[in-house]
Amino acid sequence: MEACHSQEQFNITSYDATAVAVVTLEAFAGMWINAFIVSVICMAWVKKKTLNSNEKILLLLGSSRFWYLCISWVYFFLSIIYPHFLYVQPTLQLAASIQSFLSYSSLWFSACLCVFYCIKIANFRNSFFIYLKVKIDRMVPWFLLGSVLFSLVIGIIVYDIANKPHCNNRNSTGRGNFWKASIKMDKHFFPSFFIAGFGYAVSFMAVTFSALLLLFSLWRHKRNMQTNSMKDLSMDAHIKAMKSILSFFVMYCINFASLILTLVYATRKGNPVTFLILVFQYAFPGAHSLILIFGNPKLEKTLLRILLSVTFKACMR
Repeated sequence: MEACHSQEQFNITSYDATAVAVVTLEAFAGMWINAFIVSVICMAWVKKKTLNSNEKILLLLGSSRFWYLCISWVYFFLSIIYPHFLYVQPTLQLAASIQSFLSYSSLWFSACLCVFYCIKIANFRNSFFIYLKVKIDRMVPWFLLGSVLFSLVIGIIVYDIANKPHCNNRNSTGRGNFWKASIKMDKHFFPSFFIAGFGYAVSFMAVTFSALLLLFSLWRHKRNMQTNSMKDLSMDAHIKAMKSILSFFVMYCINFASLILTLVYATRKGNPVTFLILVFQYAFPGAHSLILIFGNPKLEKTLLRILLSVTFKACMR
């Protein structure tokens, strides 16, 4: 029996080796980027003794993405290299639950950030929008609390599904993400998948409407400045903001599509589409956080200062 386990443990295909290498590179890069965001904001918190709404969202977003990448990488690595470890209860249940909780937290925190930017930056004369602009700083903690509670519900649901007899069967777990294992479950699990899909859809709609409204507002303001021949630093800032929002919107759309395609290609191992989905899902948390860094003057200056210091020390050697 032990020989059989050992043989299966090291029976790694070239696809598995490539996937582990790519995922490891992306995960560690993403963890470093998000750890940088968290550390800078925490140092600012210690100095100022307080955080503004933007910093609160960035702190929770960076923390959730760091731990999501960490847990996901460990889970993916074990599922490829040593899958039998996941059969030990409650390893699978806890890993799937925590991974889902952090994944949804990251999605909802990023949606909250996009909504916050839209309400704070966009300029519309609608009375309701003006009311939101005045109250947004008080609403942010409630948005964040709601995101955590919804993600916690998803995590509990996933833990409950993983406790079912179907999930404890070796043939049903295998290698890969928990959702790939649970895709073959009975139809009475449909409500759980509906709730999960609803969470993806609502966060995607929030990001979509916020991004489009903000882009329209910035474009209108930029056009007005061009009409009045007001080419100043404000216009450059608006153009930079539009590029940042547009890039985030495109990435979020691709990420949403990859999450949906995960369900379609869940059982197709070695498929090129599956590999591309895997690559993007691990790249998104780090890539989007990098965009946020270059869109934030404080984070950008700190990062450039660190890079210049590292480069200078490397050249001195």
